[in-house]
Amino acid sequence: MERREFLQCAAILLTGATASQLGFTLSDEQRAYMASAPNYNLGAVDYFSTEQRRIVAAMSEIVIPRTDTPGAIDAGVPRFIELMAADWMNDQERAILQDGLQYMASRIPEEYGKAFPDLTTEQQLEIMEALEDAASDSDWYAFGNVRRAFISDAPFICQIKELVAWGFFTSEKGSTQVLRYEAMPMTFDGDIPLSPDDSTWAGSTI
Repeated sequence: MERREFLQCAAILLTGATASQLGFTLSDEQRAYMASAPNYNLGAVDYFSTEQRRIVAAMSEIVIPRTDTPGAIDAGVPRFIELMAADWMNDQERAILQDGLQYMASRIPEEYGKAFPDLTTEQQLEIMEALEDAASDSDWYAFGNVRRAFISDAPFICQIKELVAWGFFTSEKGSTQVLRYEAMPMTFDGDIPLSPDDSTWAGSTI
């Protein structure tokens, strides 16, 4: 099985989704892997430092804040990101992530006088928007680039945004309290209209 196929299984196992929900999109090898794998969500993970965990949590909540629906922290996204970094990223991706976290831990306090998690929401957003501006020439931002393979050399801010969205919308809270989740087993209706205010349907984001 290729590494990205394992990523699909990891996301499903981590977020508590059942294999039956995505059974029609999984290969036989993926089903066999998931059937024999332990509960990944309960495994110990100790990849980030305490300060890195605070930074990841704060950045995650800026991407998907709590409003009248759960935010990234409510959905366990920071833990998802740490698990992905520890077990599924390749060396190039980990290096980009660690360099980004080092920048956030060292340069931000120098410039703002406080650690990133201790800044106001407005200041945190300002910093993340500046990171996006600096990364804007990455292929990650290519117009219409919404269904693509994971880009290993994507800049740090892109990694964070992608993992936050991935972790959140495949979590129980994200898929049932933010997306529309009305399971009807063994049925298919390809013509269900959505009004402009409706969210999309829960399902595989991979």
